[in-house]
Order: sequence, then C-alpha cells, then structure tokens
Amino acid sequence: MAWWTSWFSGGKPSIEAATLRDAPRLAELHGASFHRGWGEGEFESMIAERNTLVHRLRLGRKTIGFAVSRLGADEAEILSIAIDPAYRGRGLSRELLITHLGHLAGHGVRRIFLEVEENNAPARRLYERAGFAAVGRRERYYRAPDGEQLNALLMRRDLS
Repeated sequence: MAWWTSWFSGGKPSIEAATLRDAPRLAELHGASFHRGWGEGEFESMIAERNTLVHRLRLGRKTIGFAVSRLGADEAEILSIAIDPAYRGRGLSRELLITHLGHLAGHGVRRIFLEVEENNAPARRLYERAGFAAVGRRERYYRAPDGEQLNALLMRRDLS
C-alpha cells in the first residue's frame, strides 16, 4: 500500500545536483516564490560556476524546489531556497535544507550565512529549527512589490 500512496502523491522526494537542463524550471520556481525572480540565464551561470552549489528537489519526475549556495573558503552563503507553492507545508523544505547543508559540509564548509526577510515567519522557523541563529540585521534590505522597504535578518550556522 505504501508504494501506491507514494506513486499517487507524485513519488518519493529526491534531492540531487541541478543540471543546466533544470535552469528553466528553477527560474519558474524562483519567480513564483520571490518578488524579483531570477532568470534562466542566472541559473545557468550559477549551475556552471565551480563555487556555487545548486540542488533540485524532485517529487517523482517533477522538480518542485531548489537550494542555491555560494562557497568561499570554509564559508558559504545560502542565496535562495524555494518550493513550488502547491507543495509547501509538507516538510519538504526542511529535507531539502538539511541535505543541502550536508553537501556543503562535504565541501569543507564550516560556517553558513543567509539573509531572510524579518517578517517571513515560515522561513525564519525553517532556519531556526535547522540551527541557524540571527547574528545581525540589515535595514531596508528587501523591497516589497508595493515599494515598502523591509528589513532582513542575517543568520548563521556553524557546521562542526
């Protein structure tokens, strides 16, 4: 019966390195998740860069999420994580984040940083539950669709 439920729900989640063929879908997901979406060319560049780690989250044959980080020495910055709006609230972002962090550790990363919009409670909960702590604040870092300027929290997690 478990195989039937898994098949019916779209399959088992898998997280793997993104390829250039994923760029159009990743751009689509980013645009559905953020006010200023990144384009296909931006994803192609990030996937091709040696200092950038891009993972895709698939459910069956459908890519429903991604995580992107830029590496530098023993530190990394999570640039973006997104899940298809139709699949949010199922714990998939946590699975994606934890797997992505494991790959970063495998690349020798010891400290990870990110910025998150201060009022984005679901994202803050995700990061806090994954061991990130606020270490700073950036005033008027983001711009909302209506032009309002929003603050960002700078968060950090040590991998040791």
